[in-house]
Amino acid sequence: MAIYHLNVKPISRGGGRSATAAIAYRSAERVQDLTTGETFDYTRKRGVEHAEIVLPDSAAKGDINWARDRQALWNVAEMAEKRKDARVAREYELALPHELTARQRVELVRRFAGELANRYGVAVDFAIHRPHRSGDERNFHAHVLTTTRQLEPDGLGAKASIEWSDTDRAKKGLGPAKGEVKEIRARWEELANDHFRELGIEARIDHRSLAEQGLDREPTTHLGPAVSAMERRGIETEVGKRIEWQMQEAAQQRLERAAELGRLERETRDIAKQQLVLDGDIEAAQRERRSAPALDLEQIKSQGRGVIQGWGRELAREKDIEQARERELERQREAERSQRRGRGLGRGLGPGRDGPDYDHEL
Repeated sequence: MAIYHLNVKPISRGGGRSATAAIAYRSAERVQDLTTGETFDYTRKRGVEHAEIVLPDSAAKGDINWARDRQALWNVAEMAEKRKDARVAREYELALPHELTARQRVELVRRFAGELANRYGVAVDFAIHRPHRSGDERNFHAHVLTTTRQLEPDGLGAKASIEWSDTDRAKKGLGPAKGEVKEIRARWEELANDHFRELGIEARIDHRSLAEQGLDREPTTHLGPAVSAMERRGIETEVGKRIEWQMQEAAQQRLERAAELGRLERETRDIAKQQLVLDGDIEAAQRERRSAPALDLEQIKSQGRGVIQGWGRELAREKDIEQARERELERQREAERSQRRGRGLGRGLGPGRDGPDYDHEL
């Protein structure tokens, strides 16, 4: 399975961006912004494999050629918008399968650009970038910029339907714009996979999310062009640190999930072993019980009488011991009483004490 990546994002003045600067960077060309007088020169930029403007089929029929000039096209796009927060372009960022050759990549992106141009009646300007020399050598990708307005013989006209608000789309019987984007994502998958089949390449891409595909792995994270450039120059950024932390956290979560799965697997094996031992014990007990001779009713009664008689003898013996103990205690108490009586008689016969006059009585 090849990697699927299609990111749709606006280029808006509200975000401090301009279509002229964006296309100059992506095409590695020199573009002057006639509305501000700024010149964006990226002719020394490396890594741009191919850049091309694609127009709707209707442009050829109407002999519309002015939009084939890159600087003219994107200056008209800027001039067509009056609001300070206007959206001046729409960008589709595509990951290109590394299995394709340079020519095959151009053919695929050109086909996708042509469908966008005819679907919305807009001009499309795309650039294919090679992987950065210090990055993943498979990371071929394309930047596809479209005008937000439809192409006309003398300029740009009405807004394309994908740029309409959901309210205006509903009035025309169209669904929300996010549904439109989803259709485009699915269409890129179809175009790429058809291209693979035509070329006899087994790779395929899938526009569905990892969860929808039933895959348990983390999606990759992109730094973006500005942050990537700063990181390559050795400048530490907050975005870079945040993404690095997120990647570490995701890796830690994967390790913890793996450890938990390992623990559950071990416990399952232990339980299975214990169950086998228990089953063995039960079977042994059942065999022993089956092999033991059966007792009839008289034998059971006889065993019961024997137990009762044994209890009776034990109780009688304990009773005899208790009676002997009581007799011994009584004998000791009687001896103590006799001693007390003898001490009391001796105290009454001493001199100077009143008592019976035995001599007188005699």
